[in-house]
Amino acid sequence: MGSIPLIFATNNPNKVTEIQSVMPTGISVVSLADAGIDIDIPEPHDTLEANATEKSTVIHQLTHKNCFSEDTGLEVAALYGEPGVKSARYAGEHKSFSANINKLLLNLQGEENRTAQFRTVISLIWNNKEYQFEGICKGQITHETIGNNGFGYDAIFKPDGSDKTFGEMSLSEKNEFSHRKKAVTQLIRFLQEVTTS
Repeated sequence: MGSIPLIFATNNPNKVTEIQSVMPTGISVVSLADAGIDIDIPEPHDTLEANATEKSTVIHQLTHKNCFSEDTGLEVAALYGEPGVKSARYAGEHKSFSANINKLLLNLQGEENRTAQFRTVISLIWNNKEYQFEGICKGQITHETIGNNGFGYDAIFKPDGSDKTFGEMSLSEKNEFSHRKKAVTQLIRFLQEVTTS
């Protein structure tokens, strides 16, 4: 039996690499580009759950194939959960990682409570039915960027239980803590059950 293609509703190649590195054999993650889909899917909602559903539904309607999407937000306690769903566009529509980081550090200037969490919600459409999985990684926002690995807010997020930021970690180190990995682990467990039964 060949591998089952599973379309991942993202235009971010970093995310595709990260997810494929933990997928079970028999499932091959297909990016939007590889599926020949060139659209920027809207994320109009104010919750990660609704945005994840929007993205997977749009791709499913276009392709009628099994697919999944995820929406991830960095939720900072002192900023009442910001940037949250606006994480990618926190400093504006141009999606600049460095501008987002600068804005966040500026907003936290002089703030002692630097507690934050990354939260990922995955929406999977499998055989025309939607399932959702969630992963959370709690940590702290550093006072400056540390490390050049990863993407997004990785260089200013230090997960609880580590003395390194995500920006200083290799992919395998990051996977030990990663919110996305926790959500993906649940996704994989589900896929293993439905593909082996």
